Amino acid sequence: MAFPRVRLVVTADDFGYCPRRDEGIVEAFLAGTVTSVSLLVNGTAAESAAELARRHSIPTGLHANLSEGRPVGPARHNASSLLSPEGFFLGKMGFREALAAGDVALPQVREELEAQLSRFRELLGRSPTHVDGHQHVHVLPGVCQVFAEALQAYGVRFTRLPAERGVGSCAWLEAPARAFACTVERDARAAIGPFSRHGLRDSSWSVTTAECSEGFAEFCSAGILPSLQTENQCDLGHTGGKGRSPESFLPCTLGIALEMPAVGKRWKAGSSVIERKPNRELQLI
Repeated sequence: MAFPRVRLVVTADDFGYCPRRDEGIVEAFLAGTVTSVSLLVNGTAAESAAELARRHSIPTGLHANLSEGRPVGPARHNASSLLSPEGFFLGKMGFREALAAGDVALPQVREELEAQLSRFRELLGRSPTHVDGHQHVHVLPGVCQVFAEALQAYGVRFTRLPAERGVGSCAWLEAPARAFACTVERDARAAIGPFSRHGLRDSSWSVTTAECSEGFAEFCSAGILPSLQTENQCDLGHTGGKGRSPESFLPCTLGIALEMPAVGKRWKAGSSVIERKPNRELQLI
C-alpha cells in the first residue's frame, strides 16, 4: 500500500513553562522526536529555556500568550482589558468570553504581542522562526487581524493554522473538548483571510495531540493526510510541568503517549527517521 509523502514538523509548545517540562522537551528534541519548539516568553523558565534552545540549536518560535500568567508589555504596570483585577491574564475561556462581549481592547492586544516579540529577540538574539498562539488565541475573531499585522511588521512569515478536518467526529474526545476543538477549527478557517493578506504561511495540515492517538492512525490509514507538510503540535515534558490556573504557572502531572497505527511505516521528522511498528506505543515522557 502506497502512503502519501509527508514532511512532518513536530512542534513542542509551552517551552519555558517550567524546568521539568523543558527538560523533557529537550530530551525529545535530542532523540529526534521533536523538530522545533514554541517559547512562552512570560513563562517562569523562559530565560533558562532560551539558553537551552541556544545550546542545542533548537529551531524556536514564539508561543504568543494572552490567556495565562502575567503580561510582559505595558499592561504589566497599568490597568488593562487583558487582565483580571489581580494583574493576571483572564484564562483560556475568560479571555474568549471577554473578547466575545467586546470587553477586550484590541490595541492592547497589539501592544502585548509586540512586547512578546521584542522579549523573544532579547532572549534569543534573533527573530522567531514562527509564531503561534497559546491555547490558539491567535485565530480568535479580531485577534487574528492584529496578530497578522504584528507578525508582518516584525518580518515573521510562518504561523500555525489549527484547522483540523474531521475533529467534530473524534468520538474519543469528551463533548466539551470536542466542542472547543470545533470552535477552534471554525475560528482558524475564518483567520485564513487575514493571515493570507499579510503574507503568513502555515503547514498544509495541523494535528494536535488530541488526534495523535487513535485518530491519527485513522487519518493515516484512510490516506487523508496531504503530500506536503504536516505539523503536529504537542505539549510535552516531564511530570510536574503543566499549569491549571490562569493566575500562575502551577505544577501538576502531565503524561502523553502517542498510539502508533497498526501498520509498519517510516515517518521523517525533520532529519530524523522514526520507525512506526505495528501496535507500538511511543512514550514521550
